[in-house]
Amino acid sequence: MTATNGGPTGARQDTVAAVVRQWRTVHPDLDTAPMEIIGRINRCAALLQQAEDAPLRRAGLSRPEFDLLGALRRTGHELTPSELARETFSSGAAVTKRLKQLSERGLVERRGDTRDRRVAHVRLTDAGRDLVDGILPEQLAYETSVLSGIAPREQGELAALLGELLGELEGRLGALRG
Repeated sequence: MTATNGGPTGARQDTVAAVVRQWRTVHPDLDTAPMEIIGRINRCAALLQQAEDAPLRRAGLSRPEFDLLGALRRTGHELTPSELARETFSSGAAVTKRLKQLSERGLVERRGDTRDRRVAHVRLTDAGRDLVDGILPEQLAYETSVLSGIAPREQGELAALLGELLGELEGRLGALRG
């Protein structure tokens, strides 16, 4: 059952509901329903980004650095900076900067390609692997606590719906870039 703000009955009023209500007053002729989804996705992303990730922060890592280390760990082999950029949805410049910082901390190693000196291969050091393996369970527990107000069944539904949206966006944006 839904309330007039588009959210579940009894749900706490969120900032997006107020924004949508204001727009409906100013432009009652426009369908503001997409704002209820896109606005909430953007607001959730902003709040999660502001809060950062507690376990990562304690380890002195940013989310993008952890994503880079995680890509190396989960693929299980060396990757080039270009491959890391694709795996982490980052720019090449951002990956280069992060690799330099992570290398200085002894978490990754770079080696040149024997056939093409322009290509570098990156791998986790033992310290990098141990750091990822130590943080991951704590990070997952933190993420579980963030989602704890949503029933497991609804979490599954939300994940599926977001997966559909993401697939649509990746398909459209990939076609636009290609």
